Amino acid sequence: MLINHAILPLLIIEIVNYTIFGIMHIRPAIVTDIPQIMQLITEVVPVMIAAGNFQWDAVYPNAQAFEEDITLNQLWVADIDGTIAGIAAITTEQYPEYADVGLDINETAIVVHRLAVSIHHQGKGIASKLMQQAELVARDSGVKVLRVDTNTANKATQQLFPKMGYVYAGEIGLSFRPGMRFYCYEKRLD
Repeated sequence: MLINHAILPLLIIEIVNYTIFGIMHIRPAIVTDIPQIMQLITEVVPVMIAAGNFQWDAVYPNAQAFEEDITLNQLWVADIDGTIAGIAAITTEQYPEYADVGLDINETAIVVHRLAVSIHHQGKGIASKLMQQAELVARDSGVKVLRVDTNTANKATQQLFPKMGYVYAGEIGLSFRPGMRFYCYEKRLD
């Protein structure tokens, strides 16, 4: 068999991409995903804390929070060949403090909470794909606005959200996370 050497590098790149990245599928989480989700959280939290982001700790988020998300059909996972590489709770839960920056919390919005990407899969666009899933949920539900908040120390999301069309709305405190500050973002769909 003759091999066209001009296309050989392209074939090798395709094989490497498949081997390294696998096939990613965004899907609703199921209860049997919780052990992998908690492993992801266990790995991510120390990295967050080392970067000065104390939004999460050994207590939150916990398995109970994810079980509730699953029961409400609002937890999504990025699954790469059977491995949970990222998670996002795609909800309509808005904190009362969103009103402090002028957001109308009486307006139905899709809100992303508990967004995390495995330390083994960061930099692969997984958070972007999960945020795109939030937009699909909004469109399918007829909701025209998306919102998200992030700890002021979370530099990665502060870069991601504007790239995805979210507009900075302001800075808030959250009553259940005293002493911390959070940036709010909003995206309106056409």
